[in-house]
Amino acid sequence: MAKKNKLTRPELKRQRDALERFQRYLPMLKLKQQQLQTTMRKLETDLQKARSEFDAAQKKFQSYDEVLADYSGVNVPQLAEPAEIKTSQKNVAGVEIPVFKEVSFPQARYSLFATPTWVDKALIDLREVSRCKTYADILQQQFDLLQKELTKIIQRVNLFEKVKIPEAKEIIRIITIKLGDEMTAAVCRAKIAKAKLAEKESPSDRKELEKAAAEG
Repeated sequence: MAKKNKLTRPELKRQRDALERFQRYLPMLKLKQQQLQTTMRKLETDLQKARSEFDAAQKKFQSYDEVLADYSGVNVPQLAEPAEIKTSQKNVAGVEIPVFKEVSFPQARYSLFATPTWVDKALIDLREVSRCKTYADILQQQFDLLQKELTKIIQRVNLFEKVKIPEAKEIIRIITIKLGDEMTAAVCRAKIAKAKLAEKESPSDRKELEKAAAEG
């Protein structure tokens, strides 16, 4: 670590600024992580419910499988395919996710007199299957987008907590020790220089005192 960083006062300031920045951003990241996790827990419940509704709608429609297999008058599956899916956008912890609004289907045009009565009910039920599937798919999109963002946030939190902050603290510690040692060494050198200067000045000082005493 010490080899990669200059043990100087400018580097000490840079590391202290970086540490302050990391410690300021970390709570914000943790808050975002908490918001995402809370939203995703609720979303998991909603998704599970939507899938149950989809399974129930599919099970209900299974009763038409046999009659549809032998019937070619109306293309029920085609009329049950969504013509348009309307969504809005919602921001969750900085992530834009789609929100289901409604689904519309193509207009069903066939003769009510020449068509078996069960076709209408089959079309309604199959469209419900499509609606449930569309809703569940959009919830899954929400979950996937939030999961992707949550993974990034967790990685950044771990990076700050386990790497960046400890690393900055360690560099600061090393530089502080180094600068402290340099200051101590400088003080010692100053004392030694002062002592040597005093030793050089002492003989002359004594001669002056002896001369003054003799003249007195």
